[in-house]
Amino acid sequence: MANNQLGVLNALDAAKTQWYHFTAIVIAGMGFFTDAYDLFGISLITKLLGRIYYTNENHPKPGTLPPNVAAAVNGTAFVGTLAGQLFFGWLGDKLGRKRVYGLTLMLMVVCSIASGLSFGKSPAGVMTTLCFFRFWLGFGIGGDYPLSATIMSEYANKKTRGAFIAAVFAMQGFGILTGGIVALIVSASFDHAYKAPPYSVNPKDSTAPEADYIWRIILMFGAVPALLTYYWRMKMPETARYTALVARNAKQAAADMSKVLQVELEAEEEKVEMAPSSNSFGLFTKEFARRHGLHLLGTSVCWFLLDIAYYSNNLFQKDIFSAIGWLPKAETMNAIHEVYRVAASQSLIALCGTIPGYWFTVALIDYIGRFTIQLMGFFFMTVFMFALAIPYHHWRSNNAGFLIMYSLTFFFANFGPNATTFVVPAEIFPARLRSTCHGISAAAGKLGAIVGALGFLYAAQSTNPAETDQGYPPGIGVKNTLLVLGSINCLGIFFTLLVPESKGKSLEELTGENEEADGNDKQQASSTQTLPV
Repeated sequence: MANNQLGVLNALDAAKTQWYHFTAIVIAGMGFFTDAYDLFGISLITKLLGRIYYTNENHPKPGTLPPNVAAAVNGTAFVGTLAGQLFFGWLGDKLGRKRVYGLTLMLMVVCSIASGLSFGKSPAGVMTTLCFFRFWLGFGIGGDYPLSATIMSEYANKKTRGAFIAAVFAMQGFGILTGGIVALIVSASFDHAYKAPPYSVNPKDSTAPEADYIWRIILMFGAVPALLTYYWRMKMPETARYTALVARNAKQAAADMSKVLQVELEAEEEKVEMAPSSNSFGLFTKEFARRHGLHLLGTSVCWFLLDIAYYSNNLFQKDIFSAIGWLPKAETMNAIHEVYRVAASQSLIALCGTIPGYWFTVALIDYIGRFTIQLMGFFFMTVFMFALAIPYHHWRSNNAGFLIMYSLTFFFANFGPNATTFVVPAEIFPARLRSTCHGISAAAGKLGAIVGALGFLYAAQSTNPAETDQGYPPGIGVKNTLLVLGSINCLGIFFTLLVPESKGKSLEELTGENEEADGNDKQQASSTQTLPV
């Protein structure tokens, strides 16, 4: 390690795991809890929205959202998230992590409530206002990705940094599960209070008028966890790495971290003054391309490929379960009971596959490394996707076997690239560009989510026109869609080779900022170094 490394950064790297680490995980993690609740919660209510606003009582099947409406409802939040990741990622490097952090959270709170209050006299009016507020909800969620990851990476010690960042992201699993549990509680309560016949018995009465409150309550509950953590998020000091390396205020960095670490730290202002400008090279320079261009390509493409498969599977579990017969046919249920069955199915998957996968990553990432976990995850996701797809018709008569295999794809997504694509971009880029580069990588992922969400809507429709949902053209079927997703996961294996291993190294070692601080000779030498792949 370079001699000119600031003492405050050395202290952070060497710090023992303390209470402030866990506090930071909870504060940053509750943002991700809310993100997952809001993004994936929409899948719990899309069938209900179709029944309430688009049912034709003369049709033998309940109403579903028309293709263009379903695409908008499922995809609008992702478009907002993509924009938010790019904007707030850039802003986090310009204004500081803390100054932007509270803004994203308040945007999530306001828009969660507003989504549930979506108004209009016609179905088109309700859907339009819902999509409007979900776009801005996504915009706030987008900011949480680069800021939470960057803050946690810059607070953590180098020995357990991977586990801390992964633990923040793992809160996503609890958000998905909580969405299912809230939907279960609300739908069970309404189903008990307002008895309604199945659609096949009485189409008109199968959707109780009170069902309109269910989706609104589920969406608005997303404001609660975000609101609870706002005060604590505002109390967090700016990270020392931003204050010292970007804002170049060693005195403030030392004062902030002295309180956090509860030790006396020297300001070392002369080291900051002797160091070259923190803007020695920018994002769109040959120097950045030489040092980090392939890394940014690797993190972005891996996240893009991962999210095509991950969001396709997560958002459309209900359709896959219906296709294999695990969920009863829609016409045999009333509207409220259908919400209950969808929520129960998705909660079970979250409990059996999603959450365990996240925490396996937390436990092992600093032992076996990011690279190995990501490579292994993409490999097993490929294997299990093909194992579901090739004997697909066998699984239609073996629901328990399908559920186990399907849960394993989620397990290895989360004990794999879904966690590591979040962790690595927060470690391998310079402090002055860390939030921006994480935002770019995450935005590439959300582009993949948009492709997955919109593509799956059409692709997974049956090849038989008589079996498609109302308003949809025939697709390639669930079997062929799973084959395509398996092939996409296989591509992820190859792009993982561009991503460096960051286990056990300080952030400044990884980015070359130590060498910059040692003067022009070492800076020149470091420009020829490459990180191990």
